[in-house]
This record gives sequence, structure tokens and C-alpha cells, in this order.
Amino acid sequence: MPCGNSRPLLYGIEHLTALQDALWRFRGSVDTANAWGRELAEVLPAGGRLLVAGNGGSAAQAQHLAAELVGRYRDDRPPFSAIALHAETSSLTAIGNDYGYELVFARQVEAHGRPGDVLMLLSASGGSPNVIGAARVARRRGLTVWALTGPVPNPLAKLAHDAICVQAHATATIQEVHQVALHMVCAAMDVALGVAPPHAAEVPA
Repeated sequence: MPCGNSRPLLYGIEHLTALQDALWRFRGSVDTANAWGRELAEVLPAGGRLLVAGNGGSAAQAQHLAAELVGRYRDDRPPFSAIALHAETSSLTAIGNDYGYELVFARQVEAHGRPGDVLMLLSASGGSPNVIGAARVARRRGLTVWALTGPVPNPLAKLAHDAICVQAHATATIQEVHQVALHMVCAAMDVALGVAPPHAAEVPA
């Protein structure tokens, strides 16, 4: 059945070309991804917490990030506190049933978030009401809000303290670049913590 999307579906080599173009434009956000990793290297060992959330494919990526922090990215290091809010299924369904889906993340941020914690929100559109609501609550509670979105302008990027915004039209391409960004954040954090070999911080000529 048609889904109402008028854009042609990226297919075959067109998919790779779109991703290549988006990754080239993403080079301008590398410093931001590295800065996020360095900030997490300060916040998490000091007892801070990362809260992370998204919808659909973005939810899977958010949960992937939480797993990298509680487990490890590559090299062994202490576990850090990271909660994927959408993975709290009983809370998610209870809040959705009692308060509405727009509040499923905001209420959890209110419960778990503390001043100085970080909330990372992933949304290809940057317009999902539940992530926007979470960002508003987080700012009121003194959390740092980071956003991974698609093209700007979008409401989530405007609400966040900092954002990585992928300039691409296809949701699949946006999410693929988001995954690269998340891995870069993890690597930058481990380099800042000193758990990765020194050469990991070097940029090839």
C-alpha cells in the first residue's frame, strides 16, 4: 500500500551515493562528535548519567549506544550509567496508557534526570513530539541536551544545547550517518579516558 511518500526510494548504487555525500557533509560535525565524547568522559566517571531515546530505528540506535557505555565500545574500561528510555517497556506502556505517548520520554527524564546529566535524543525528522517534550523537561531540570537529527531547521535542534544535523533527505541515510556519529562519540570518550591506545587519537595524513 502507498505510504504517501512522494520521494523516490533510494535503490542500489543511489543509496551508496547518497550516503557518501552525507558522510562528506558530516565531516563538518566531527569536532562536535569528539567534543561530546570528551564531555561524557568527564560526566560519566563522576557519577553522571546518560539518558538516551528515539523512535523506531532511532530507538535501536539509542539502545546500541547505551549498550556500548554499560558494556564497552572496544577496549576494557569501567561500566558507565546509560539508560535507553524507550527500552523501559513497562514504564513506556504505563506512561503511554495513562498520560499519552507524547510524554513517554518526558516523564522518565523527570524521574531519572539530574542536573549535570546528559540527555541524547535521536530523531531523523527532529519533530517527534515525545523527544521534543523530553528535551523541554531536561532543560528545565538542568540536563545537557544533545540532538541527532536530519536537516535543519527542526524543532529538536533548536531546543538542544548542541546538535548534529545530517543534511540528507532519506531517513535511512540520516540514520546511517547517526550510527557513525555514535561510534565516533564512543571512540572519543575512550581516548579521553585513556583506555584506548594513543594512536587511536591520531588522524591519518
